[in-house]
Amino acid sequence: MPIRTSDMKRCVVGIRRPGESQGAVAQKDVPTVWFPSMATMAAVLSEDNQTLLRLIRDKRPKSLTELAELTGRQVPNLSRTLRMMESYGLVALKKNVREIEPMALATSFKILID
Repeated sequence: MPIRTSDMKRCVVGIRRPGESQGAVAQKDVPTVWFPSMATMAAVLSEDNQTLLRLIRDKRPKSLTELAELTGRQVPNLSRTLRMMESYGLVALKKNVREIEPMALATSFKILID
């Protein structure tokens, strides 16, 4: 079942260094995605990746091949990027019979830095 734009949630992002506990944060601002460093967050939430998320949300490609045509990127490159984004909960990769359908789970981000 496709994810409707209205079902997408704002993604609250936090940075947690190893051994650091989750500090007192307002309930509505509790991060839903944690990154180990600012550098990792910057790489994952780069302008290109945010554009990719919006493109997936707006065009709803049914396969990585279709997404590659929309972006001009190669399928292996997209696959690596999307699997990394999937590991942070930013996209879902729905496996169909012979294709993988990307679905954007978040396209708007609030970043909390303590």
